[in-house]
Amino acid sequence: MEEKEFALYDVVEMKKPHPCGVNKWKIIRLGMDIRIKCEGCGHSVMLPRREFVKKMKKVLLKHEE
Repeated sequence: MEEKEFALYDVVEMKKPHPCGVNKWKIIRLGMDIRIKCEGCGHSVMLPRREFVKKMKKVLLKHEE
């Protein structure tokens, strides 16, 4: 299985949309747990890294440093 690459402040698409109807999330914390923030309503969710990698579909926007 290929390794998914993502970094802090990237905007990603998850397999299922948030109940507010938006499917764009910004990564706001990286570590063993990953915190993502909904780009629509601003709600944030913390997921274990393994679960996040399983639920992430693709990176929409790479953060430029």
